[in-house]
Amino acid sequence: MGKALSWLLGGRRPLASHLLLAPAAGWLIVFLLVPAAGLALLSLAKNGAYGQVIWTFGLHNYRRAFDAKYLPVLLRTFAFAGGTTALCLLLGYPLAYYLSFRAGRWRNALLIGLMVPFWTSALVAFYSWMIILGKEGLLNAALLRFGFISAPIGILYTPFSVLLGLVYFYLPFTVLPLYASLEKVPRSVVEAAYDLGAGRWTAFLKVTLPLSLPGVMAGGLLTFVPCLGDFLTAELLGGPRFYLLGNLISNQFLMAQDWPFGAALTCLLLIGLIGGLWVYRRWEAEDA
Repeated sequence: MGKALSWLLGGRRPLASHLLLAPAAGWLIVFLLVPAAGLALLSLAKNGAYGQVIWTFGLHNYRRAFDAKYLPVLLRTFAFAGGTTALCLLLGYPLAYYLSFRAGRWRNALLIGLMVPFWTSALVAFYSWMIILGKEGLLNAALLRFGFISAPIGILYTPFSVLLGLVYFYLPFTVLPLYASLEKVPRSVVEAAYDLGAGRWTAFLKVTLPLSLPGVMAGGLLTFVPCLGDFLTAELLGGPRFYLLGNLISNQFLMAQDWPFGAALTCLLLIGLIGGLWVYRRWEAEDA
């Protein structure tokens, strides 16, 4: 029995590969593809007067998603996702560069510190930011103490607080791919640029940055894609005035009881995410 199993799984036969892939493939089919197919089917249905689903199929939910009433939410979502990605890249690249080239024996400690936000619940972290940014919070108290302001200012429930929360949570998603990419840059190539007369900035712009572009693309994608579906940050730090697409989807399922419309919004979000991944894979294939 053992020899037969070893022959079956150890050979270079398609059956062996299929058996090894079967558990993961079955898991993805049951818990990803089947729910996604059900969601796509639900998005084509109609919503009844009392919240019941009427299985009359059409594209009315998708047309409704692009109604002028929901356009500000879509634009706001892309604006926050793009702004968060840009800020994470601007802040994350120097940090990743320092970790890769300058950190030395402090590298492991700094990498652990970078992962600290993942050690606590996101809910706890955002409630902490609410305490810091509130009118009676620590930030206003510090600004009053040092004379920068004469009265508490409203920092919470503003675009700044939403952007701050998003950057805080997603910065590690940007730094880690950048660090992995910068670690692969051959030091000998950088030293050769110095030997040929290049300065620090010239070597960086001509050698280090181009070789680290896969990490820039991966970090940007890993930040932008989750930001499109984020709803907890806007819910807690932005309030109802700064709802994003994730909040709109959540409200359709939990409050408005309009499941078909919520499913259509979710499908549009999934299409956007898959499109972004496809563009990245195409760019990666052409670059290779």
